[in-house]
Amino acid sequence: MTETAPTTPPAPRTVVIAEDETLIRMDLAEMLAEEGYDVVGQAADGQKAIELAEQLRPDLVILDVKMPVLDGIAAAEAIAGQRIAPVVMLTAFSQRELVERAREAGAMSYLVKPFSQSDLVPAIEMAVSRFAEIRQLETEVADLTDRLETRKAVDRAKGVLQEQLSLSEPDAFRWIQKTAMDLRMSMREVAEGVVTHGVPGA
Repeated sequence: MTETAPTTPPAPRTVVIAEDETLIRMDLAEMLAEEGYDVVGQAADGQKAIELAEQLRPDLVILDVKMPVLDGIAAAEAIAGQRIAPVVMLTAFSQRELVERAREAGAMSYLVKPFSQSDLVPAIEMAVSRFAEIRQLETEVADLTDRLETRKAVDRAKGVLQEQLSLSEPDAFRWIQKTAMDLRMSMREVAEGVVTHGVPGA
């Protein structure tokens, strides 16, 4: 009888956190550790967060919006621009304008303080799945303008699929991906078809 090698559990996701309030930062690090994440770096300002992200190449970066030296939005822009890792923003301000600026800077999801441990994982998972989608789209589309148009089309199509087929956002993306492969079409063509004609048979 051959012995099967024990399967090694997947390595925990590594995280860099940047928050200028020490108590909040320590609380966040503790919550992440309890959820099985590995906090590999901590910073109190945006500049240090960028340096840690570049040096440690974590799986995820969590940034507070308001920080000294460099704010979280500027740091998110630098980290997202280099495609280092998905970024989750922390904000005590639920103003649309700040959230919008964070999204434009490349943040994949955000948490409004005070947040609980149960809010943390969904925000992280959303950020990680959106980041993976962008990476996937970028491998398919080389031209920058086309890439932007493809992302817009895919985002609109995901909304249609979520509504018509009651899919989660990651499942909607996988539906577009799989349909594109099955039909030997680009993801943009599939997405535009969904937006224009809806889902066949839905």
